[in-house]
Amino acid sequence: MSVNPSDSTIKDDSNNLASPSTGQAAPKETSPDVFLEGDRPNGSRIIIVGAGIGGLTAAALLAHRGYQVTVLDQAIVPGGCASTFRRRGFTFDVGATQVAGLEPGGIHHQIFTELEIDIPEATHCDPACTVWLPDESEPISVWRDVDAWRAERQRQFPGSEPFWQLIERLFEASWAFQERQPVLPPRNPWDVWQLVQAVRPGTLQTVPYTFSTVGQVLRSYGLDGDRRLKTFLDMQLKLYSQVDADATAMLYAATALSVSQEPQGLFHLEGSMQVLSDRLVGSLERDGGKLLMRHTVEQILVDGDRTTGVRVRNAKTGESWTESADHVIANVTVQNLMTLLGDAAPIGYQQRVEKLPSGSGAFVVYLGVERSAIPDDCPPHLQFLYDYDGPIAENNSLFVSVSRPGDGRAPEGCATITASSFTDVALWQYTSDYEGLKQRYTEEAIAKLNRYFQLNSDTLIHVEAATPRTFAQYTAREQGIVGGVGQRLSTFGPFGFANRTPISKLWLVGDSTHPGEGTAGVSYAAQTVMRQIEAADA
Repeated sequence: MSVNPSDSTIKDDSNNLASPSTGQAAPKETSPDVFLEGDRPNGSRIIIVGAGIGGLTAAALLAHRGYQVTVLDQAIVPGGCASTFRRRGFTFDVGATQVAGLEPGGIHHQIFTELEIDIPEATHCDPACTVWLPDESEPISVWRDVDAWRAERQRQFPGSEPFWQLIERLFEASWAFQERQPVLPPRNPWDVWQLVQAVRPGTLQTVPYTFSTVGQVLRSYGLDGDRRLKTFLDMQLKLYSQVDADATAMLYAATALSVSQEPQGLFHLEGSMQVLSDRLVGSLERDGGKLLMRHTVEQILVDGDRTTGVRVRNAKTGESWTESADHVIANVTVQNLMTLLGDAAPIGYQQRVEKLPSGSGAFVVYLGVERSAIPDDCPPHLQFLYDYDGPIAENNSLFVSVSRPGDGRAPEGCATITASSFTDVALWQYTSDYEGLKQRYTEEAIAKLNRYFQLNSDTLIHVEAATPRTFAQYTAREQGIVGGVGQRLSTFGPFGFANRTPISKLWLVGDSTHPGEGTAGVSYAAQTVMRQIEAADA
């Protein structure tokens, strides 16, 4: 989609991601020779559905261990919501714009080191984010330096330090626990043993908060009446947990609110987010694995209580066939998994999925601008709330990412601005005037961004918008939902969806599983599945 700043109509153009293919009559049954054949050191054949970061990470790790791995995806380029597209010399990150886990010992650092591929070049986001509350002239800066962040929050939220100290203690215990690679939630004796081995005496301090939300803890400290603090927490947690402070599990929030401080931190990648998937693909192919884009998995095949393979269709030729596998890994949402299983979906599992609250969609504006539109010393990530009485959604709140000079995302003297807002997927699914609604949302977003940036006919070079319909078309995520399952008490950690599904040899990775969304989260899930498959095949 592109628009000249002086135009009033946004047009849908071709994208670098392939749309889900439509059904075709009587596809031919044939298995092409591009699938892996012959013996490998391990021998087990693994098919991975979806070339997002979770799927590619699982693929690269398993191929590195000698498994016969084939990855299938309906799009044109890999990466899923962490892929990119180019327009008029600008490179835009589709969804994810910042990365955790690149520090030594972090999940991406671990995986890239194991795969013997270069760690992507990146710079620390410091501050990780600046948060602007309504009608305030100074933002809240989330600094990476621990002392600077402590001083900032004490100045911004007087009287809240006991709450933040609890956050720090819970994060320290939870992070140490997570580093010992527990399997959550456990589904068989091997999983339980991994979980038990990860527990230490220090882990026990998290137990009293297992069934607490952030909102409940705020009330226990007498802070529930602090509107600025509560709003700040709502805004930050919505980004990471998909729900506000009243609904977010306290133990999840402890990590989400602390991971941006050293020795961890959030990172801005040089070039684009695409570098993650490109390097994983390189590792996969070096180790004999296959990546097939424009190949749609139409069904996961099940015989009794075990998966046997998948039914695939080539989007280019229309050819369709069944492909057998010893293991199938689904890098999809849990809702998409139910669609792929069809009548083979276990009833109890399906009922649980159907009871999930509706997921969030995203409205995103991608802007290519003259560098002069960016204020001096602009941080790479900002979050704006425009009205206390409005939702943290529908353009009342915008999360904004700005490219840095020389980071490879914009021509010299230019920059990219990506602004996203949560939105109701039903609004876009059932509207009778889709183009008009998209145009209105685009104009509203630019008008609000113009309160901070200098956006006009002289500085705007390219404007493009994406809606839940766009994400549904290009990523195949059901209804275009983003961010996975909200981290409520009923769906986080030990109460969430396991990587090990009720169907033998069928595994789930991605942001529907522990520990949640983000490239670091889905990479941890992929690492867990790799360990589970190795144990199952031992």
